[in-house]
Amino acid sequence: MALLRRAQQQADVADVADPGGEKLTSVQLAVRQYRRLLLEEIDLDELSKLDATQRRVRLERVMSHLISRDGPVLSAHDRQVIIRRVVDEALGLGVLEPLLADPTVTEIMVNGYQSIYVERRGRLEKLDATFTNSAQLMQTIDRIVAGVNRRVDESSPMVDARLPSGERVNVIVPPLALDGPTMTIRRFPTPFTLDDLITKGSLDAATRDLLTACVRARFNIVVSGGTGTGKTTMLNALSGLIPDGDRIVTVEDSAELQLQQPHVIRLESRPANVEGKGAVTIRDLVRNSLRMRPDRIIVGEVRGGETLDMLQAMNTGHDGSLVTVHANNATDAVSRLETLASMSELPIPYEALRDQINSAVDLIVQLSRGADGSRRIQEIAAVTSRSRAQFELTPLVTFRANALGADRVVTGEFAVHPMPYHLAHRMWLSGYELPTTYPIAPDPETGQARPGTHS
Repeated sequence: MALLRRAQQQADVADVADPGGEKLTSVQLAVRQYRRLLLEEIDLDELSKLDATQRRVRLERVMSHLISRDGPVLSAHDRQVIIRRVVDEALGLGVLEPLLADPTVTEIMVNGYQSIYVERRGRLEKLDATFTNSAQLMQTIDRIVAGVNRRVDESSPMVDARLPSGERVNVIVPPLALDGPTMTIRRFPTPFTLDDLITKGSLDAATRDLLTACVRARFNIVVSGGTGTGKTTMLNALSGLIPDGDRIVTVEDSAELQLQQPHVIRLESRPANVEGKGAVTIRDLVRNSLRMRPDRIIVGEVRGGETLDMLQAMNTGHDGSLVTVHANNATDAVSRLETLASMSELPIPYEALRDQINSAVDLIVQLSRGADGSRRIQEIAAVTSRSRAQFELTPLVTFRANALGADRVVTGEFAVHPMPYHLAHRMWLSGYELPTTYPIAPDPETGQARPGTHS
């Protein structure tokens, strides 16, 4: 039980008061006292032979006995709070454990040991729960980063990690964080289907049919949006439409995608070690994925020179690939792809980069976050430009929001626009068609109204 031994070694450190000398609550004092008694009472070697569930049950039983034997008379609620807090600190992440168990919490933000915020349903709220002091918060951070063989201290004050259950963790500590250790935990996104997202108001049935046809017809799709707009959730939902027979390679900074297909290879980047060596970047992984005979490549997010490699992959037989990018609207998304692709070491003219984007990208799915915290598709646009002078996007779906009412809830409707004929024809050639109710622009050359028919 290395974790409990480390807790025993650090018990004195975590009890050191901060220079501010803040007064501890009665619960914090009780947790401190019983944590020491628990570590003295248990047999670590015996506990190491049990699985995680059995360890928790054993520790809760020991704690209940200690409180009954030595403790004051407590209400049932206070008793359970103390038992849970002590066991959470011994086995898990202390005050963060109940938050990680709460499915309504999508993000946890620790701004120093006295300030914890969470995001629920797109809105932030401050909690009453706190860590005892900075040392206890640092102890929790050390447990997280040690689990992925990383470290954080003054010489390496920033680190990204991942919890065993998949949550993404970012940590920054002094001297870079002026108000004490800061930690942000992004919850592992629930693998919603497009039908699930319809019930949440993120899209409608016509938009679902459009996206389903585009994914199955192997359109290259870029999911764009700002922070917290649901890009990874949408990427998961779109990936669920890929046929089971395809070989899929995913490339991510922190593995978050939860693909259900049987033939998936998951790749994750790696930062440099303490000597500054051994880093494996997203670009390295994208390049390597091209040698793995993928049918489709999914990149969690492009942020730099790997964008050029991704565009080249889309242009060289890996149709049907998916990628996300940070941008505020569909027009900004293609411009950002151009800027990111120019960050590679190759001096490629912008005109050539625009040709790459025009040839590679078929669809931009733009996401937005409303004033009420709701996340939805704001626009779906097809890249129809052929000129090097500027990008041209043709809207296929747009969300038209109504004016905000007194309840501050965003409402509106999804407007469907005709799909360009050449895209509909390409879809038809691949064996997939849009529903007959979906509008298609006539062929400007022949006047044909719909692929497979004759006007």
